[in-house]
Amino acid sequence: MRHPRDVLLGAQAARVRLPVCDHYSGVLARMEKSLLLQSQMIKALGACVFDVTLDCEDGASVGAERDHALLVSELIAKRGPLARVAARIHAVDHSHFEEDVELIVGSVGSLMSHVMIPKVESVQDIQTVVQALDRVGAHQLPIHALIESPQAVHQAFDIAAHPRVESLSFGLMDFVSSHAGAIPEWGMTMSGQFKHPLIVRAKMEIASACHAHGKTPAHGVVTEINDLASIEQSAAEAHERLGYPRMWSIHPSQIEPIIAAMTPSQDAIQEASAIVLAALEADWGPIRFEGRLHDRASFRYYWQVLERAHDTARPMPPQSQIFFEPEFGQGVSA
Repeated sequence: MRHPRDVLLGAQAARVRLPVCDHYSGVLARMEKSLLLQSQMIKALGACVFDVTLDCEDGASVGAERDHALLVSELIAKRGPLARVAARIHAVDHSHFEEDVELIVGSVGSLMSHVMIPKVESVQDIQTVVQALDRVGAHQLPIHALIESPQAVHQAFDIAAHPRVESLSFGLMDFVSSHAGAIPEWGMTMSGQFKHPLIVRAKMEIASACHAHGKTPAHGVVTEINDLASIEQSAAEAHERLGYPRMWSIHPSQIEPIIAAMTPSQDAIQEASAIVLAALEADWGPIRFEGRLHDRASFRYYWQVLERAHDTARPMPPQSQIFFEPEFGQGVSA
């Protein structure tokens, strides 16, 4: 019996499935709190449902970049089992880029889930990063790139196509400010960033570029940290309308609303489970389910619902849980 992932996804099965939330912090107390929260949730759920990215770009005080890089390296070195911890280092044209790579990636690169590079403008920037990583032996470390300008949006498809790039993120505030006042201030608000045409277009370009090349688009920040209901609504809008299966958090209180918005509902999990199990029973031939015809095209969608449920530690029917047991399908031919 072949695994649904292999039957339905084909080449797409090689895509890396990233946690739905990427949490950023750069101040020592907040970095420690973020790592502790991640550890606690791993113990409670048995899975890592959000990344922690330790921030050097905005977290380091001017003149203290080296000390901050050393601190980030020390924190990554202490990460626990199953933890996913990354670092946002300085941009490739910053004077501390090379030092960040040496002190962080050169020291604890094997423990990092990825490295985030801000202000990426072109594929050449990615190649510069690759060369720097290779010099410190991090030949397999994935790269996440932050797209923050109109020029970078124009290059998004080429950047996403690079084999070392795993994800593209959208940098809202830098994108707005790069327009020299042509986008009003309200474009940086929670509601405004989903309404201004240039911002929405940029988000759609980035999402399309990622999906075209099997990468993960990550929606950027919502700065209104106290309005948790609206944060969940924004995450849902990014996911359902703009195609973003991942989103940044900049405060611990945002993590759970983002996960909730980007996690399949229990009703969706039940439906997906029933359809995938019926498809398996029919040996992946067309089926009728509750008056609707389904075939491999829709089976693929419902299987991906189950994968998202599993990745976010959502409960699912025991019959579907077996798909995620290590021994499922081993030693049995199709």
